[in-house]
Amino acid sequence: MKTATRLERIPPYLFAEIDRKRDEAISRGVDIINMGVGDPDRPTPEHVVRAMHRAIDDSSTHNYPPYKGTKAYREAAAAWFERRFGVGGWNPDTEVVSSIGSKEAIHNTFLAFVDPGDLTLIPDPAYPVYRTATIFAGGEPHTMPLLAERGFLPDLAAIPEQVAQRAKLIWINYPNNPTGGVATLEFFEELVHFAKRHDILVCHDHAYSEMAYDGYKPPSIFQVPGAREVAIEFLSCSKAYNMTGWRVGFVIGCPTGIQGLGQVKTNVDSGVFKAIQHAAVAAFETSEADLQALMAVYQNRRNIIVDGLRSLGWPLEAPRATLYVWAPIPKNYQSSAEFVTALLDKCGIIVPPGNGYGANGEGFFRIALTVPDARMREAIGRMEAAGIRFASL
Repeated sequence: MKTATRLERIPPYLFAEIDRKRDEAISRGVDIINMGVGDPDRPTPEHVVRAMHRAIDDSSTHNYPPYKGTKAYREAAAAWFERRFGVGGWNPDTEVVSSIGSKEAIHNTFLAFVDPGDLTLIPDPAYPVYRTATIFAGGEPHTMPLLAERGFLPDLAAIPEQVAQRAKLIWINYPNNPTGGVATLEFFEELVHFAKRHDILVCHDHAYSEMAYDGYKPPSIFQVPGAREVAIEFLSCSKAYNMTGWRVGFVIGCPTGIQGLGQVKTNVDSGVFKAIQHAAVAAFETSEADLQALMAVYQNRRNIIVDGLRSLGWPLEAPRATLYVWAPIPKNYQSSAEFVTALLDKCGIIVPPGNGYGANGEGFFRIALTVPDARMREAIGRMEAAGIRFASL
């Protein structure tokens, strides 16, 4: 029995491989500090859990949900979006659709818009699903390098005209995973003009819309004129409200994008459990004070890691957003894989190699701010004890 040939083009999922290495190390008795996956360690807010309890006791939530989400959920999502970004007037029936987190919606968007032989414009380094979903859809990915000297923004002018003419989708993700880069409204304006000129759907993975520090508030692409004609934006409860396991979010934007995604979804899933949609509505009502209290936890962790790495010689700027610190590997290591293997073997620390996010991630590694403060300090202490510094003394 033989699997489909498309699977031969897809490497093992990065975080599945990290889990395998973690389990092997634990079986050897290693005390692992796992800063690999961006899975918040804080509990889901109590008011969200209470809403779930109430909803799950209501038998009217036990049947099939509407494929595109309940009307109450879609209206609540649109209202949250208007409060957060100041952009309203959304039609919940044609411009909003529920999602099972963001991952499935991202994948299904490729199925909705990419035919065999079509090109997709994807950032590099980036969330690996953009590349694998292109391959599943039969398309060909064209990578847009994200370089530190450009603030990890793609150079749209460097995309060849013949590539742009064949592209169906362009993917962006700001605040950015894995680099922590952020986008300006000026960049979004340039992107909207590019998309209109080449008839491309802009897909903005906005999973980290609320994960920001030092008073920074990440913008939406819909804050620039014309975006509603060419873009869709993916938002998720996973990171901001500590709901990674709940698998709920929404996609908002131009009706063509929402209709295409919704048509795929009606054929491959049966929607989000109604009780979870009730809980997500409660999450949307989280106060700004409560949200910023949570962000203060991650900001403090960011400071621990950045200050700790600086003490070991790393030249780092503190990221303004996301759950991650993106850092160069020490000068005496030849590759990202070599360095993260050394961290595991010498220190019992798990972090992903930068090249797991694409060729332009080589030479970097990513630290997730998802372990308690004390364990982060211990990780820095283990590195110091093992003599791991950015440059040899």
